[in-house]
Amino acid sequence: EDGLLHTACGTPNYVAPEVLKDKGYDGTSSDIWSCGVILFVLMAGYLPFDEPSLIGLYKKIWEASFSCPSWFSSGARNLIKRILDPNPLTRITIPEILQDEWFKKGYKPPKFEQDEDVNLDDIDAVFNDSTEHLVTERKEKPVSMNAFELISRSQSFSLDKLFEKQCGSVKPETSFASQRPPNEILSKIEEAAKPLGFNVHKRNYKMKLKRDKNGRKGQLSVATEVFEVAPSLHMVELRKTGGDTLEFHKVTTKPRVYTVGKMSGLDASKREALGSLRFFNFL
Repeated sequence: EDGLLHTACGTPNYVAPEVLKDKGYDGTSSDIWSCGVILFVLMAGYLPFDEPSLIGLYKKIWEASFSCPSWFSSGARNLIKRILDPNPLTRITIPEILQDEWFKKGYKPPKFEQDEDVNLDDIDAVFNDSTEHLVTERKEKPVSMNAFELISRSQSFSLDKLFEKQCGSVKPETSFASQRPPNEILSKIEEAAKPLGFNVHKRNYKMKLKRDKNGRKGQLSVATEVFEVAPSLHMVELRKTGGDTLEFHKVTTKPRVYTVGKMSGLDASKREALGSLRFFNFL
């Protein structure tokens, strides 16, 4: 809803600082950073950011701590430094790269030729047919989560803790791991959410929760998705998409954690009194 991407993905050495920060990022700007890393590697023969530990690597990326080798021309050095700007708001843009003097040397814009006429009715028919099939399609399993995505979601590797003073701040997302089947995980979340006044909408292995009543900042809504880490291990991510962050924190992070067996033995009134969705203790 904020127009930004929120899924951390890619090879760590090539990823932009804002992707690692996990607060939302602009895809175009972060891709420009990755292209800058590739350009550096092609010219230097080694990575600009490379450390034996992830913490050290993240710190260098966050600070854009690198140096160009002596054989780089001043034009190449200036362009790479503008690309590898840790601030995405001041990072060079694609139109600016195309106007860079060093970049323009020997550059020939690609020519796109259209060999045949395209019938717009045919295109509409293809997309309409795909939409019809999409309605009945169901994924056989959740989206897989690679090692980097798992690490980026881990609290122990949070860059906020390394580079910022949190001072009791509350994050608008939480996650937990489970060895239960994904359908059972979503069913248990739905079972806990409805007594708390949430409307539930499910599709494949994603779930949207929206509270009936308005809170301090409108209706609280939560996006939930199940990811497959391994064949018998899943990570469940809950992210606030609307409403008050403190209300989200209260709903999802009660100090008392219940196992599925204990929670299923409680009646609706007691579940509502708990006021928490985070009752999973599958591991």
